[in-house]
Amino acid sequence: MLKKVVIIGPESTGKSTLAKNLADHFGCLWVPEFAREYLDNLDRPYAYDDLTEIAKEQIGLEDEFGLKSKDLLVCDTDLNVIKVWSNHKYGRVHPWIEDQIKTRKYDLYLLTDIDIPWKDDPQREHPDPFMRKYFFDLYQKILLESGVPFALVSGNQEDRMQLSIDFIHEKLI
Repeated sequence: MLKKVVIIGPESTGKSTLAKNLADHFGCLWVPEFAREYLDNLDRPYAYDDLTEIAKEQIGLEDEFGLKSKDLLVCDTDLNVIKVWSNHKYGRVHPWIEDQIKTRKYDLYLLTDIDIPWKDDPQREHPDPFMRKYFFDLYQKILLESGVPFALVSGNQEDRMQLSIDFIHEKLI
């Protein structure tokens, strides 16, 4: 049975690097964050409705990669991230996104800590340490309320990788 691991956390906390490295380590597929591709190809600032399009594509990729996977799938985000951004930027979340969050199931989460330096990127919006902590706290609250096992992933890249591998072995393998 396919097990899904989601990496979640604020901007610039090493999620994509960790997702790719875990997939390499476990010899499995990983689902990239579709928002990056979408925003790279957008010739205007994103709007509220763009978030629903991003969410639909993200789910589509997850389902597609899930069909090609045997035992483990690493997801470099889930719709909780879009929900947090939508609430923060627009004060609302599309009902379709809310419904998907309620029905989609994951086996464990890795919450990336804000203990690594911010790296500038044109798509990143909140480098202020207060905002990084604000978003970290939101994701942690979501995970605590979800009841799905999660681990805080801190330290340098090697530490984060080892903590993640150990947690996946402990809970899923």
